Amino acid sequence: MGRSAGVRSQATGRRRWSERLIFPLKSLIPPRWLLTPEKTRYHDVVGNGIESNGAQHLLIDADDTLWENNIYFERAIANFISFLNHHEYSPEQVREVLNEVERECILKHGYGLHSFAHALVDTFERLAVEPLTPALDATINGFAHSIAEHPVEIIPGVPETLAYLAKRHNLILMTKGAIAEQTGKIERSGLKEYFSSVEVVAEKDVTTYREIAAKYDLPSDSSWMVGNSPKSDINPALAAGMNAVFVPHGNTWVLEHEEIASAEAPARLLIVEKFAELRKHF
Repeated sequence: MGRSAGVRSQATGRRRWSERLIFPLKSLIPPRWLLTPEKTRYHDVVGNGIESNGAQHLLIDADDTLWENNIYFERAIANFISFLNHHEYSPEQVREVLNEVERECILKHGYGLHSFAHALVDTFERLAVEPLTPALDATINGFAHSIAEHPVEIIPGVPETLAYLAKRHNLILMTKGAIAEQTGKIERSGLKEYFSSVEVVAEKDVTTYREIAAKYDLPSDSSWMVGNSPKSDINPALAAGMNAVFVPHGNTWVLEHEEIASAEAPARLLIVEKFAELRKHF
């Protein structure tokens, strides 16, 4: 899950997910509910409601799960901070202000490039000594909208893994953000053929997951949310009664960071290092 519309970031001070979450998690989650490589397939684990043929319903995130996304925003932010060249605030302090402004803009404008552009402009107005001129506004907006020019960069192993999973399970693409932006990336990705349905939602919260489950009549025991965001993919899906697969990404958006909740029985949580490892479990 990205802001959609392994490397430490100086701007956000983030660490690799494996350092922050994966290893502490093993002491937090009862072992019988944490699927490990020793339990190589879901249908090797006894559960109620499983399809007779072992088929599962996999809801799969898009940004930073199937393709790169946040790295382009990080580059735009680095260019913006360099352009701002604040003489009192450090780059880290400017980033903290931007993070807070982004939270405010999400409430007003939702996700996507339009909201991100507003956040950059609003941050400039809060921190810059000079007034915002039309020329400055155009330059700042250019940082945001340059992101749209990047081709869709598929994460290694994703196409082969989707091809494998689609023959065995029901795949639903579930992403949040601006509809035009997200559907455009889905079409350009060349991955749409592997999914039975596509859902672009305004927010990924418990209510949304329950609505999707009801819409497709998804049994909780055989339904999984797969993604890189604890805040949007993993925790709300678990809270809605689904299972979840956490696929960490080294550049997950800082506003998507959150401690992963423990999986309450009968929900199950699987942690893999990369998307291609799903073939070992499903």
